Amino acid sequence: MEWCRTSSQRFLQLHIKDCLFGVLSTALLLTQNALAQQPTPVTITLPKAAIPTYQLSLAGDLVSAQHANLSPRIEGLVSQVNVDVGDRVTAGDVLLTLDPTLAEHVLQQYAAATAAARATYQEDIRLVEEAERLTKQNHLPQNELTLRRAALAISRAHLDAAKAEQQAQAARLAWHQLKAPFDGVISRKLTESGEWITPGTSAFELVSTDKVYLDVQVPQERFAQLKPNTPVNVRPDTQTGTQTEGRIAAIVPVSNSGSRTIQVRLVMENPQQKLLPGTSATAIFEFSPSDKKSLLIPRDALLRSPDGSFSAFVVSEQGDQLLAERRKLQLGLQSNGSVEILDGLKANDKVVVRGNEILRHNQPVSIQSTTESVQLHTAP
Repeated sequence: MEWCRTSSQRFLQLHIKDCLFGVLSTALLLTQNALAQQPTPVTITLPKAAIPTYQLSLAGDLVSAQHANLSPRIEGLVSQVNVDVGDRVTAGDVLLTLDPTLAEHVLQQYAAATAAARATYQEDIRLVEEAERLTKQNHLPQNELTLRRAALAISRAHLDAAKAEQQAQAARLAWHQLKAPFDGVISRKLTESGEWITPGTSAFELVSTDKVYLDVQVPQERFAQLKPNTPVNVRPDTQTGTQTEGRIAAIVPVSNSGSRTIQVRLVMENPQQKLLPGTSATAIFEFSPSDKKSLLIPRDALLRSPDGSFSAFVVSEQGDQLLAERRKLQLGLQSNGSVEILDGLKANDKVVVRGNEILRHNQPVSIQSTTESVQLHTAP
């Protein structure tokens, strides 16, 4: 009898456990079904119709549009230096002065010679005028008038020569000042007061920074796409995150046989001194393979299938529900930012860009927000 009671109790306990497990399983299944019916929140975007472009990034070194090693035209003793390294100068500023003492004395001598020649010339003019008057009155032979006119021509030539010598010496005196030929920055100073300097010896290095060049080597495959108006931006490596608009100044139509590249020179205005000559920079060219517009979507909307194909979820309306419909896509040019869609989407399709990782075909969704599609940029 004791054995029968024990068996009955065990059977009752097992039956109760089975009932409880069934109730819990049913409740869990109902909860999962209820959760499965809750719309999944997603973010969508509309395909953007635009001309797809791609970027070509090339590195190069910035060089100044004007760079000069300045030297005086004559030799002499440096008496004064007016600038130092780093100073900004304007065209015409006096950078240094040579001792002008001897040149000033020579200029005074030429000025005196000019004055003497002028006095002789004026006297010869008086003599010719007197001879012309006397000749008309037959008080002076014609031969004398001819001689006086010849003397006047000679004195005129002497006066012109004296003036030329004086002007030449004045120019030599002016050469005792070395002036800046253009606006720029003194990058090197190679002389000091008290030194003897000769022509051809550099005194300063002057660099213009208001306009700079960037020479880059473009692959020969891109030669046909290069145009004078091709958009290009320059990003200096010295200032991360900034860029300046560039312009193609020259395309050298000769390929480097070793690298199979073509030199392209860019020119940039640099009023704020963001581009420093001698530093490196990156030129970013923007090419368009055609003038035809295509549909572009963010790359975040793409899903890759095991067979290598791509697809995306599109939100469609069915009755009062929004469902996620999976579409297989044919892609064109693509990049980290966006991708060109050749087939599979329409301009008014609502493409899921966030929340698409956990979606299933025909799964209910709710639209939380809408983002703007970005334009395509891709490397070659």
